[in-house]
Amino acid sequence: MMSVSDFFGSTSLQEAEFLLVSFVLCSLIGFERQFRQKSAGYRTHVLVGIGTCVFTLVSAYGFAGVLENDVRLDPSRIAAQIVSGIGFLGAGVIFKGRNMVRGLTTAATIWVTAAVGMACGAGMLSLATMLTALHLFTLFVIAPLIRRIPDSDHKKLLRITYKDGSGVLRDVLGVASRMGFSNTIVDTKRFEDENGVRMVQIDGKFEGKPPLHLLVPQLIELPGVDKVSMREDRVHSVDADGDSV
Repeated sequence: MMSVSDFFGSTSLQEAEFLLVSFVLCSLIGFERQFRQKSAGYRTHVLVGIGTCVFTLVSAYGFAGVLENDVRLDPSRIAAQIVSGIGFLGAGVIFKGRNMVRGLTTAATIWVTAAVGMACGAGMLSLATMLTALHLFTLFVIAPLIRRIPDSDHKKLLRITYKDGSGVLRDVLGVASRMGFSNTIVDTKRFEDENGVRMVQIDGKFEGKPPLHLLVPQLIELPGVDKVSMREDRVHSVDADGDSV
């Protein structure tokens, strides 16, 4: 009876093994993006990974039958084109707003997925496995630790002055939330300006990933906002253990 290896050939079984490993590793990367509900999720990453794996296999083994003494083949040609072409796919998941850029990490994971697929196609399974492990370790372990490192903005407050009774505070908090800031109102003061208009002055602590200075021009443009300034938070500073002092 003809065995599977006889039917497919040992080379075909090896190629199938490479493709299967690429599928498993790229699935792990895709699951992480799908769990975080990113624009490119499981399907995109798996298809990129197995696609680049097959391209690499074709580049390495697909033209062996046409090789002769006077025919030379560069197996790196298709792989080089993958490296160039995958950038266009990654660029499609990057979105730029007025002051924010989103999708860079997802684009980078597509790039890593392509590298995993190419490594599997080249038979470098240990390298592909290590790359996948380091990728997941970076996103699940290192990235949360990095977010805990305080930046220069954690000691700053925004002092916002606006007209009272016109719903400006709601608009201020809405803009901050859309830009990724959490907020805490530290102090509030009401007064009348030189024209007798009732005004409100708040000191707010806005924390988030974008730099705080990007929020200032957005708030100044809001109707009813008179002034926005940045100041040091000397009262609500934080010590090394994360406790207020």
